Amino acid sequence: MPWEERSVMSMREEFVYLARRPGANMRELCRRFGISATTGYKWLRRHDPAFGEQSLSDRSRRPKHSPKRSPVRVEAEVVKLRQEHPKWGGRKLARHMRDEGFDGVPSPSTITEILRRHELLDGSRADHPRQWQRFESPAANDLWQLDFKGHFATAAGRCHPLTALDDHSRYNVVLQACADERTRTVWEALQASFRLYGLPRRILCDNGPPWGDSVRHSFSPLTVRLVQLGISVIHGRPYHPQTQGKLERFHRSLKAEAIGRQLLRDNAHCQQVFSTWREVYNHKRPHDALGLATPASRYCPSPRPLPERIEEYDYGPDAIVRRVQHSGRITYGGRTLKLPKAFHGHRVALRPTMDDGVFDAFFCHQRIFPLDLRREDLD
Repeated sequence: MPWEERSVMSMREEFVYLARRPGANMRELCRRFGISATTGYKWLRRHDPAFGEQSLSDRSRRPKHSPKRSPVRVEAEVVKLRQEHPKWGGRKLARHMRDEGFDGVPSPSTITEILRRHELLDGSRADHPRQWQRFESPAANDLWQLDFKGHFATAAGRCHPLTALDDHSRYNVVLQACADERTRTVWEALQASFRLYGLPRRILCDNGPPWGDSVRHSFSPLTVRLVQLGISVIHGRPYHPQTQGKLERFHRSLKAEAIGRQLLRDNAHCQQVFSTWREVYNHKRPHDALGLATPASRYCPSPRPLPERIEEYDYGPDAIVRRVQHSGRITYGGRTLKLPKAFHGHRVALRPTMDDGVFDAFFCHQRIFPLDLRREDLD
């Protein structure tokens, strides 16, 4: 069966989790994961939450553990988990142990004391967090935040991590080790994610390439493709990274818990590390902003699948439709009007506004910007 080689066990566990979400479409989910319905139901029957992905192995020999643990064994488990996740504090460790079914889990303060006795605390205290004005999308796949984390050096060159986060659940839908930041590289990674999780309603990105050409003309060949899929593209305020604060915080965790822990050889090694850490982040790591729930507990795939082909958009009988020529130019009313070059070869529509002589330019469902035919500098 065609499970991805990057992590067969993690793919099986992710499939089981998504299939058990309320309203999940089992046959559509099997199609996206590239397996038969028979195989999908088999893994559902075999999965045991007490043993996680180990219950999905072909030959699991893991012995069942006793739910009752002596204080010595509980302390040993705390030490082991801290060594696996050096950046997790008492609250995260306590929540993770409860989620994994441990009995007699100590309080977060007791776990902190255990870490201190074993000299597993770094001795530093985080500053009190600043109070930001927060927002959160009302449902999964209503908004994805998309960006590159700053590139870093490996033994064989530079890695450019491409990341995308579901705003509502903080579920990581894209974590790709890329060799560059070109449009084709980003598009291939997004297509793979769309096939697995479906299409979001909106995507938030910044104004630089490959997302846009400038602050005013914030459209690029990549964003044009996204709009063609029915996705609304939003650009953050220039020089204001707080707009994508959730993704910035995700990048900080990625650096602290994955990138900064070892010397990475090349992009293939980076991807192995990213895939392992992503599984922990989505399904095991308690998230402070979610009340210590995991992102996976709030996420479900989008019901909108990636279409096999893109149909020509119907602007309706009242729209003034023009095909964009070389350098982004269209003509109307004896005037030559300029649009972003990214729309070259595509059909756009002009719709009159309440102001006489002012038209809104649209590409598919998305408004580009107004065009004022009363001005003399449109071309």
